[in-house]
Amino acid sequence: MSLPRRAIQVDLARARFGAKADVLLAQLNESDALADAVVEDFAARRGSWSQLDRALKEGIDSVPDAPPSLRALFAQLDHVPSWVDWDRVERAGQLLFRTSMAGGATLGAKSLCYGYCSPAGNKPLAFTGQLDGPAVGRRLAETGRFVTATCTPGGLRRFGDGFMATVKVRLMHAQVRRLLQQAPEWHSDLWGIPINQHDTVATSLLFSAVFLEGVRQFGFWVTRREAEDYLHLWKYSGYLIGAPPQLLPDTEHEAQTLADIITLTQGPPDEDSRRLVQSLIQSPVTQAPTAEEKAKAQIHVDLGYGFCRTLLGDDLCDELELRPTAWRWAIPTARVVVGAFEPLRRIVPRVDDAYVRLGQRYWANTLKVGLAGQPARFAPPKALGAVREAAARFMRTATAT
Repeated sequence: MSLPRRAIQVDLARARFGAKADVLLAQLNESDALADAVVEDFAARRGSWSQLDRALKEGIDSVPDAPPSLRALFAQLDHVPSWVDWDRVERAGQLLFRTSMAGGATLGAKSLCYGYCSPAGNKPLAFTGQLDGPAVGRRLAETGRFVTATCTPGGLRRFGDGFMATVKVRLMHAQVRRLLQQAPEWHSDLWGIPINQHDTVATSLLFSAVFLEGVRQFGFWVTRREAEDYLHLWKYSGYLIGAPPQLLPDTEHEAQTLADIITLTQGPPDEDSRRLVQSLIQSPVTQAPTAEEKAKAQIHVDLGYGFCRTLLGDDLCDELELRPTAWRWAIPTARVVVGAFEPLRRIVPRVDDAYVRLGQRYWANTLKVGLAGQPARFAPPKALGAVREAAARFMRTATAT
């Protein structure tokens, strides 16, 4: 098996994890063929993005002139695998809402930051330039909308908002992959296929297993059943987004094994990692329109640095060049408060329901501000203007090391 050079310590991974390491690493050279065929047809005007929108809203049979590639994609999407348990899917997402602001902080300061730490997996995002300047707030808000739509009861049903958002994200990824593979600056021998199946599985882990770890750091109790339901929800989301479902975990032990393989075989954070994480944390100041509001937003930036120190750990924060602040004690303090109320929440259903309602209001308000009253479109890019700048950054880093 010929692997891209991004894969390191492969022999050690094989020794520790056996064939599972080879199966996961092989996905660095695999892409989502169904979605790729659709965007190729759209680019050749054998179909259109409006056909995708109509098929999502009304069903593929409402698009009589749909290209065969789009029909093949919806044949997979419309098929619900026998392993999907809708009772588990519907109740699992309540975990996101009952963790409210702590869940939001976990997604930002832990899940997304861990994803940016991959020095090869971060390249498609770095090359799009969507976490620079005015685009950063919109991009983060759309990610929040994707997660909340997925976790809302009914969201992953055929005509639910989560289903439609997931498919749009899948096709957006395919379009980015297509553009990057055409760019001479993309080096498949170094990074593998852009947004490959390995990285798609890794991203699913960020929203599922890594999130579970983070909310526990805040002091929330998550039972084995709740955790496995949450993994089940994201396994079906992973199926819809085109990941191989046999590689998505059913248990936290399986998730940890996958995470260990990924961590062992990827390099340390690079210049793009540091730039992306800093852009995320600094986004409240970046988006503030006036000097006065920027000054007020600085407390959110300092809080973000503090959250990262606990959620990511000092060693990784040092590699990312994230400065320590007094807010590093925010999560240990929150853990005491949350932990004091968790026994009551577990035995009084009305308390648990109140947590969920508060979380729903938190996310509704957060997304209203982040999206500025506009819908999340998950629009595929037409071009990648930041490719050359990002490639130059990579070459500087490679030369330095």
